[in-house]
Amino acid sequence: MLAPERRSRADLVVAAGIALAVVVAITVVWFRSDARGTTSVTAAEPPAAAVTALTVPETLNPIWDSASPTTTAPLVVGGAVVTAEGGAVVGRDRMSGTELWRYERDLALCGVTASWDKVVAVYRDPRGCSQVTELDGGTGQRLAQRNSDADAEVSVTSDGTYVASVGDSRLELWRSDLVRTVEYGRVDAPVNPKKQPRSGCTLIDAGSSSTRLSVLERCPGEVADRLTVMNPSPKDNQEPEEYGSSVLAGVDAGVEGARILGVSGETTAVYLPAGKTSGPRIGLFDGTGNAVSEYALSGPVGSDTVTSTGSSVITWWTGSEVVSLGTSDLAPRWAFPGALGPGAVMAGDLLVPVDSGIAVLDLSTGALLRTIPVARDARTGPITTTVAGDVVLEQRADRVVALR
Repeated sequence: MLAPERRSRADLVVAAGIALAVVVAITVVWFRSDARGTTSVTAAEPPAAAVTALTVPETLNPIWDSASPTTTAPLVVGGAVVTAEGGAVVGRDRMSGTELWRYERDLALCGVTASWDKVVAVYRDPRGCSQVTELDGGTGQRLAQRNSDADAEVSVTSDGTYVASVGDSRLELWRSDLVRTVEYGRVDAPVNPKKQPRSGCTLIDAGSSSTRLSVLERCPGEVADRLTVMNPSPKDNQEPEEYGSSVLAGVDAGVEGARILGVSGETTAVYLPAGKTSGPRIGLFDGTGNAVSEYALSGPVGSDTVTSTGSSVITWWTGSEVVSLGTSDLAPRWAFPGALGPGAVMAGDLLVPVDSGIAVLDLSTGALLRTIPVARDARTGPITTTVAGDVVLEQRADRVVALR
């Protein structure tokens, strides 16, 4: 019988060294990983879906409010009201505001939006607003993630098919699994520098539908803004596929302030600012970026305008009035003065914030049906609105207020 092998002092030293190396490696990986600075508290099950309201209430009173400076409009996803502040994204009960789930990182949020019954949160790191996390709206469970080059400041929006991250030099479009479908603009390390059609342009605004991505940009040497219309899902996501691109005609040289109001199908609506020879107006452009028609606006347009897109109406707040646009052709239907925001649909009517409360408008004509008194601190807007069942949510500056 063989005698058991004896371990020498050298063997023990080597084994201890290996164990220490493993511990150090694990520690380094932990400190460098995203998990170290992340807190994730999920809900066991999603909240019950809100039942669609059949009538607009006679009265509305505050039932809860919460800080949410990162959102631009109240988000309702998977039955939860989602607020965002600092590095935290929180799902709340719509009736009480009670926290249902929380996802928090030791990074600052750049923007948060809702799409596909999910929450898309974009965080800032040394590369810019480049770290993206997708969360289940009902439970807060972490789903897809991505990391890519981005500007230091971006706007994050959704058209229902794609989510767009738009900075002043670079744009990306993502599908529901956060796979990029388009990159446009600045590319730090291009494999093929000729894939981008232009360089040195400043991106001003963007909008998309399932079939078109429209971008407003100001390029060197051009006297006015350029509208570029392209495929939102080309064969190569690094090589934009343009359907048309041209400098906006009829806009005086040096005049700024054009904005994309919406993209529906192949049509793009653009706000065209006033110049020496023309007043403010809405221009409609076809799927190749060619001008189709223009509609004059009755009043001045502010610098902080907001568009709200719903299944039955698209509304644009100009800073002083709300303009209803056709959901298919984007042509203006009617305008209502004295609005503080674009409003939202409840029980077939449009609820629009006004100084004295909430105006209830006929969705087809814009006629004022009645006004629900709501007390607010003095403010000029924008106040954005979302409806969740029989709860009306308002984003007032950096807070979300629930009314019932």
